[in-house]
Amino acid sequence: MTNAPREPRTEPAFNNAQATIARGSSGPGDTGRPLSTDRHARAGLALALFSYTAWGFFPLYFRAVKDVNPLEVLAHRVVWAACLLIGVVLLTGRREAAFAAIRDRATLFTLLVSTLLIGVNWYLYIWAVGQSRVLETSLGYFINPLVSVLLGVIVLKERLTLWQIVALALAAFGVLYLTIAERSLPWISLTLACSFGLYALLRKAVRADALVGLTIETVVLTPLALAYLLWSQKHGTLSLLQGSTGNDLLLIAAGPLTALPLLTFSAAARRLRLSTMGFLQYIAPSLQFMLAVAVFHEPLKRSSLIAFAGIWAGLVLYCVDAARRARAPRV
Repeated sequence: MTNAPREPRTEPAFNNAQATIARGSSGPGDTGRPLSTDRHARAGLALALFSYTAWGFFPLYFRAVKDVNPLEVLAHRVVWAACLLIGVVLLTGRREAAFAAIRDRATLFTLLVSTLLIGVNWYLYIWAVGQSRVLETSLGYFINPLVSVLLGVIVLKERLTLWQIVALALAAFGVLYLTIAERSLPWISLTLACSFGLYALLRKAVRADALVGLTIETVVLTPLALAYLLWSQKHGTLSLLQGSTGNDLLLIAAGPLTALPLLTFSAAARRLRLSTMGFLQYIAPSLQFMLAVAVFHEPLKRSSLIAFAGIWAGLVLYCVDAARRARAPRV
């Protein structure tokens, strides 16, 4: 994170939160300044593109396991990700940092709450993809950055620029129009956006880096995940080892597919400007939108298109304003 300027100045809340998820909260030795060499910038861009592209194509994976109970898919995602992350923590010498985070009551409590939020987010996303509602998940992740801006105002007392206010108003119009036209609240989109927005806000404040924080979160969920898998085995509803080898490999792959994009995102955030990460974040929901329409053939209703248009317009204003302020000299 950047040092505070002499006069109050509001940074884009989502960019700060997203980058801090990867970087962890800043400690005494963490200035948050990205490495500036061309080599590091190119590496950071490649890592970021990998992360956002992987997240963009996630619906293909979850559609492939749509016949498996979403709770079981979530359980496999947690268990196998925990195994991988614990290994990475040990290999990278981060064990003491993990124990230090666990011993700190404030850090542990914050991570317990963030664990609940990310668990809800993951489950709802898996369920929605299996129910052919990828357009709604895409809408949620387009809304997410603007939700994070709003949370920055409410919780962190950040001040909005005029264009950020207009951007939020356009997004609110999109959601309101969709609600009125469909006569129902787009609860999937809003729950995904709000759960991840709150998750980002908590991870912005917690004193644990991305690897340690994510490892603790998955470890906390692992007993529940194992309990569900054992319960499913006892009642004959477990999919693992009951079907094809391909299905088993897909379920086990949920762990690496969860952990690897987050780890590469962490590395990218250390190398790129926050504004660059802010622009790249729209790759994932854009890919999800294209998959929903072109591959899964979900109907794009007029009401949905108008809602997307309002939110896209808000995002364009948000990005233009963020880029303008990023180029402006600090006083």
